[in-house]
Amino acid sequence: MLEVINISKRLGMFRMESISFRVERGEYLVILGRSGSGKTQLLENLAGLTTPDSGTLIHNDEDITLMPAQKRDIGMVFQDFALFPHMTTYDNIAYPLRIRGETALKIEGGVKEIAGRMNISSLLKRKTETLSGGERQRAALARTVVTSPSLLLLDEPLASVDASLKDDIIRLLRSLNREGQTIIHVTHDYSEALALATRTGVLHNGRLIQIGTPSEVFDRPVNRFVARYTGIKNFFRVSFTNNASGWSATTSRGLKFIVDNNDYTSEGILVVRNGNVRLIEKDDGGAAEAMNIIEASVIDVIMTPAGREIELDAGETMVALVTAADRFAGTLKRGDPVTVGISPSDLIWLRNNN
Repeated sequence: MLEVINISKRLGMFRMESISFRVERGEYLVILGRSGSGKTQLLENLAGLTTPDSGTLIHNDEDITLMPAQKRDIGMVFQDFALFPHMTTYDNIAYPLRIRGETALKIEGGVKEIAGRMNISSLLKRKTETLSGGERQRAALARTVVTSPSLLLLDEPLASVDASLKDDIIRLLRSLNREGQTIIHVTHDYSEALALATRTGVLHNGRLIQIGTPSEVFDRPVNRFVARYTGIKNFFRVSFTNNASGWSATTSRGLKFIVDNNDYTSEGILVVRNGNVRLIEKDDGGAAEAMNIIEASVIDVIMTPAGREIELDAGETMVALVTAADRFAGTLKRGDPVTVGISPSDLIWLRNNN
């Protein structure tokens, strides 16, 4: 559907370098990256707003590297929506159809159909400058989707939407994708990837450093940057040893882990997702199953949308995430002793420590 082959682009001191990936028809690819990582520049290259210095773009088996934007059958929704404030919502949505020279009857039918899908039929007579952030986002999506592009590009589509409206936009995007729309969506927020992506990529300093299914990227990050970016807070620099009972790993402060068998080097970094640091009762039947049983004390308890983050002192600092329904959620306070269980299979070895 879309193949990106080693594209590079220099913009001042910044260089997007050797980006390669493939997007199949019907996929939803979310590319994560911090501000300045090259996310928007990548989309602009795909859309034809800029041209890569080198590399090739293949769309539906056709080389589009130098093709004008209007001939690519690719639609892009900009972060600032780029709506015409002096026009009504209707005229904004109708604009690309008018540029194409469609008949008045086809324009009216197209606008009304997409406005219904986007739940903005009641807004068609209003100027877009009077709309809320969520309404403007829907209008911008409608203006792009009304042309039925084979590929939809979204630049930080939820960045300007109130938190209370994000779920509505996420449901709308999921619906578009289920109906067959292929989407590439760039964002700094990894929760959007979890909610939407069939595949996820991580862009850092102009390089695509990992791409795969959300579970591959979030559960098996390739390096420290990806691990931190996807929310992991537990990092342990360890020395690995192997004996008759299997592999173990020990930190400089003496915290020891049993780990799954692997081709470890002598030293490295282990990480574990916050939700896989489990608070258990000492006599819990699951304790033996967890294998790594660690005594710790509570440093702090921090409220989060998912529950509570429990910062712990176990000789090394670690963070556990408990849901609001967890039996420990409402009872722990600073200084409380706790028992932690970590399964060896949840300990991730970072082969690349960068």
